[in-house]
Amino acid sequence: MGLADHKEIKNIRPNRNILQALPKIEVHRHLEGTYPIESLFRMAQKNDLDVPGDLESFKKAFQFPKNHEPDFLLFLSKFKKFWYKSIDDVAGIAYDSVKSFADESLHYIELRFNPLHFTELTGLNPKDVTRTIIDSSNAAAAENSMEIRYLLTFNRSVQTASEMLKTYKDLLDIDLTGVVGIDLAGDEINYPPELFPEFFDVIKKDGLFKIDIHAGEVTDSKNMWVSIDQLHTDRIGHGVAAINDKKLQNVLKEKNIFLAQCITSNYQTGAWKDEKTHPIKPLTEAGVPITLASDDPTIQDSLLVDDYEKAVSNFGWSVEDLISSNIKSIDGCFLTDKEKTDLTDSYSKAIDRFRAGTGL
Repeated sequence: MGLADHKEIKNIRPNRNILQALPKIEVHRHLEGTYPIESLFRMAQKNDLDVPGDLESFKKAFQFPKNHEPDFLLFLSKFKKFWYKSIDDVAGIAYDSVKSFADESLHYIELRFNPLHFTELTGLNPKDVTRTIIDSSNAAAAENSMEIRYLLTFNRSVQTASEMLKTYKDLLDIDLTGVVGIDLAGDEINYPPELFPEFFDVIKKDGLFKIDIHAGEVTDSKNMWVSIDQLHTDRIGHGVAAINDKKLQNVLKEKNIFLAQCITSNYQTGAWKDEKTHPIKPLTEAGVPITLASDDPTIQDSLLVDDYEKAVSNFGWSVEDLISSNIKSIDGCFLTDKEKTDLTDSYSKAIDRFRAGTGL
């Protein structure tokens, strides 16, 4: 029985176990924010780092506190670069991270990472880091029977456009099979998108990768317009500011530019301070292409299923709404048309197995 043949089930309020088992599509998650906290603790102990010696205290030090009011600086303070002492550390934490995705029932993920995050304090080569992360993550994904692709993140507060271009050209020397996109992240207030057309003009001209820009997260919609008009973006991270710009919403619909929105992350950073009024609901109802994502689940001390629970409790979404959202999200993936068709087929089969197992 295919998705189209299944009778829609109305008014079902799924519990956490059902939401946990629901196969998911995710296109906005940072590797650096998704390490299993237990794996990170073990690595810190192995490398004799100056961190709390018991797991509970370690969690408090390196995760955003539960039920804490929004605090952007506190959120950012949880990202550290001192964990890694060797390329084996990088390989191990990438493997453990992707292996843990089975617990979230991720069917397909586009995982992003910044190679320079792993090299700044270690002296490792960005090319070695990139290939190691891809190889280790691919191995874990294969064990999970999960499809995975990658985005390379460039941090706007760390590199200028010309420096990004040099890093990008250096990385082209290695096998980047599986990399489907280039991501611009970091401080969009002090480093607005107007600073980076030089870099993204080359990415667009080369045509090797799609473009994903963090924009409209903690600013108004201007940065989103610049991302579309000057940076050639194919997808936008967060984009909550679109709720206040009807003209922009129409352009997003016309160009099929998806917004990857993250309810928990947007609350913790202060991008949107009331989860119950998060713009994902009205934007979806307005027909804007939306995909639900987690962003940095370990830093946030939450999982993607927590965002699913909030969509259910705050917006009244049913299992069928969530399935429909995932199916639509496939169109926003950085895949070829054939790959999207194949992913739709494999996701349909995964949903059939989910229905059989849950009786839905």
